[in-house]
Amino acid sequence: MEHLLGPLDWLFIVLYLAVIAGVAVWSIKKSKESPSDYFLANRNLGWFVIGASILASNVGSEHIVGLAGTAASSGLVMGHYELHSWIILTLGWVFVPFYMRSMVYTMPEFLERRFNAKSRILLSIIQLLSYIITKASVTIFAAATVITIFFPSVDFWTAAIILVIITGVYTVFGGLHAVMYTEAIQAVVLLAGSAILMFYGLHEVGGWNSLMASIPKEKLNMFPPLSDPNFPWLGILLASPIVGVWYWCTDQHIVQRCLAGRDEKQARRGTILAAYLKLLPFFIFLIPGLIAYSLSQQGKLNLVDANQAFPTLVRDLLPAGLRGLLAGGLLAALMSSLASVYNACSTLFTMDIYQKIKPEASNKELVKVGRITTAIVVILGMIWIPLMSRISGVLYQYLQSVQSYLAPPIAAVFLLGVFSKRINSKGAFTAMVVGFLIGMLRILLELNRDSLSGFALTFATINFLYFCIILFLISIAILIIVSLFTEKPSEEQLNGLTFATTVSADKAASRASWNATDVWLSSIAIVLVVGIFIYFSPLGIAG
Repeated sequence: MEHLLGPLDWLFIVLYLAVIAGVAVWSIKKSKESPSDYFLANRNLGWFVIGASILASNVGSEHIVGLAGTAASSGLVMGHYELHSWIILTLGWVFVPFYMRSMVYTMPEFLERRFNAKSRILLSIIQLLSYIITKASVTIFAAATVITIFFPSVDFWTAAIILVIITGVYTVFGGLHAVMYTEAIQAVVLLAGSAILMFYGLHEVGGWNSLMASIPKEKLNMFPPLSDPNFPWLGILLASPIVGVWYWCTDQHIVQRCLAGRDEKQARRGTILAAYLKLLPFFIFLIPGLIAYSLSQQGKLNLVDANQAFPTLVRDLLPAGLRGLLAGGLLAALMSSLASVYNACSTLFTMDIYQKIKPEASNKELVKVGRITTAIVVILGMIWIPLMSRISGVLYQYLQSVQSYLAPPIAAVFLLGVFSKRINSKGAFTAMVVGFLIGMLRILLELNRDSLSGFALTFATINFLYFCIILFLISIAILIIVSLFTEKPSEEQLNGLTFATTVSADKAASRASWNATDVWLSSIAIVLVVGIFIYFSPLGIAG
């Protein structure tokens, strides 16, 4: 199929990648001598770059490959994870004020301020591990899949190694500044190109109504019956927000973009922009998955594997030039997703672990350690790839299932940490340790489920959505019980880190950072989310 990329396609690919390379080189030349420069772009970014970068960090391989793939195989039910605009608004309105006031580099550092140093180290380890077995491995796998679709003669592992090396170079030398500015460009190109692909696909199937008519209603229903073995509506309705709070409000990979903001106003408005941008993936990635399913059922598209739905549509439907531009956008977006993971990992390890071990380390040494960390994460992510298919054959479902095993205790600790001043360090640390061990036990048993029986088999195979909910409730119970039976945190430790202990001056400063327009825009975004849920429910088109 290599002939499908003609000279015009190659011209657009080369031009686009040249622009990205130019931006990266410009960013690399800027000073990166201090940790603030390297890890947080000198805390000087505006709302547009923050919002676009939040989406670009999120819209990576799991969307380009996995989201369209899960729509082609399972329908729209996983769209619950894409309608998280309201949770992004929660980041901006609830968490950002605390994060910006604390002037932290990382989310584990915030936990140290709120609880203690042990909580910081533990969260750093958990987040690093989660990046390796979810973000890094998933991104490398998906990127190599895309490359082999467009260039069939390229071996999977060769493609993965090439992508890793190219991405690693500009991430290592450019830091967050290079990552965020290249992400902003890639977000625009990828969203525009994906929207064009959706319209080409709709034209190919005869329009929106024809597409909806050609898809079985169960694939359009975002609220499957409770008897559904994979996605019962109660499970996904409750589990999705738990993972969402963890991902959007506490995850270094996302929140780091807000921490780089000029002030609270810019950070919050960045999240409002991101909330609107986050509505787009539902349509420009999930709907193409339905289009691929419909065309394959009609014999118009040769879809060998659901994970190949999106790149196959790009290759087979788009005209010359557009095909090349979107192919370049896909590659660049995959690199940006990988780059943001690299940068988050290097920040976590350097600022939360290495600096704790060696507090006298110079700024230059910290930046050097951050760069070395990147290379190690890449290698570990590639080692994990062969094990991924043993948990789930569909990429996006793999990602959400593993996140469901790691997210609940962290989400519980952050939520109760800012809403309750009675929660203490012993409760937080115990909940994270127990929750992490339960989650890892689930992963290990699921990898070996074929050799299990009895309770171990039940534990390894209980629906991942229900497992997420149960683990969240267990984590909350441990948090509350252990905290109530141990000493209260001191008022000095809590100052400004919970709603109840925020001083009036900080409340006034936070209030001055938003206006009626911010409130209206946030409210409209929530209404749009509810409208989409109703349309794709038994009350709407799936009825």
